[in-house]
Amino acid sequence: MAWGLTGRMAQLTAVGVLALGTAAATPAQADFSVVEAEPTFRALVDGRELRRFGVRLQVHPDGRISGRGFGREVTGNWDWRGRYFCRTLEWGSGSDPDNCQLVLRDGSTLRFISHQGQGDHADFRLR
Repeated sequence: MAWGLTGRMAQLTAVGVLALGTAAATPAQADFSVVEAEPTFRALVDGRELRRFGVRLQVHPDGRISGRGFGREVTGNWDWRGRYFCRTLEWGSGSDPDNCQLVLRDGSTLRFISHQGQGDHADFRLR
C-alpha cells in the first residue's frame, strides 16, 4: 500500500490496490505537493486509515502495514528512505516486493507513485 503499495497487488484485483493511473504530470497533479520527510508522513498517517475503493490500510509507527484489500488481509512493512516511502506487501498467497514510492499530498488525499515517482500511482483518502 498503496503506500503507496503496486505490482502484483494490481494482479490480485481488477482495479489494483496501490497502482492505478500513470505518473505523468497532468493538470490534475498541479495541486499535489511532495511529502519530503518522514516526520511529515508519519504525522499525516498516524492513527488514520488510508482508503480507496475496496481497500483500507493502516501504516503503523512501528513499521507495519495492515488492512484489507478486496476481502483479503493485507500485511507488510515500511520504512522511509531519503524522500521515499518504501514498502513490501503480502496478501493471501501473494506478495509484492520492496517498492520505494514518491508520496504527494493534496488536502486529505495521498498519492503514492511507484518506482520512486516513475511508475503507476494510486490515490488514498486519509480517514
